[in-house]
Amino acid sequence: MNELLDQTDLRHREKMANRKRVQDAKVAGKTITEKGLLMVHTGSGKGKSTAAFGLLLRALGHGWRCAVVQFGKGAWDSGERAALARFEDLVECHALGAGFTWETQDRAGDVASAEAAFAKAEALMRDPALKLIVLDELNIALRYDHLPVARIVEVLSARRPDLHIVVTGRNAKAELIAAADLVTEMTLVKHHFAAGVRAQAGVEF
Repeated sequence: MNELLDQTDLRHREKMANRKRVQDAKVAGKTITEKGLLMVHTGSGKGKSTAAFGLLLRALGHGWRCAVVQFGKGAWDSGERAALARFEDLVECHALGAGFTWETQDRAGDVASAEAAFAKAEALMRDPALKLIVLDELNIALRYDHLPVARIVEVLSARRPDLHIVVTGRNAKAELIAAADLVTEMTLVKHHFAAGVRAQAGVEF
């Protein structure tokens, strides 16, 4: 029995040693050690903003100064804003807008809110102390043409080399996807909303 366990352990060690050699070779081939990334979280599944705030939490763990601009979520009393208020020395959060466009039913107002939110984002991008900016639901503003996608992509692409930016929201524009360094699509497999469960504090907001 012990001999069988020894053989199993030996095969495992050999397999993992080979796996490590392959992984080390992949890593060695990557020559860029630091780069400010443009990251896009999109798709119909839940978790786009959640993932962005998880990334922000990781950044806070490294002592980074960060900022958040929320497009269209100004009317929501969200848990993430309440939590980030506890890190006011490292994070500034700006929730702009009166709600989602289907709630406001005021296109001119939505456009003005989106423009004000992106103006704030541009101002934050000029702050050299910031290392990560989350542009939450910017994709929604672009989807409804509240902002010109060409100008937005141009500004985001011209960010300084060490600045990370995360853009969230479903239906990301093709131009933004092409410009991004990382694109993650959240795929909907199953959602409790379909079973009649409303948005809940601590889960959805």
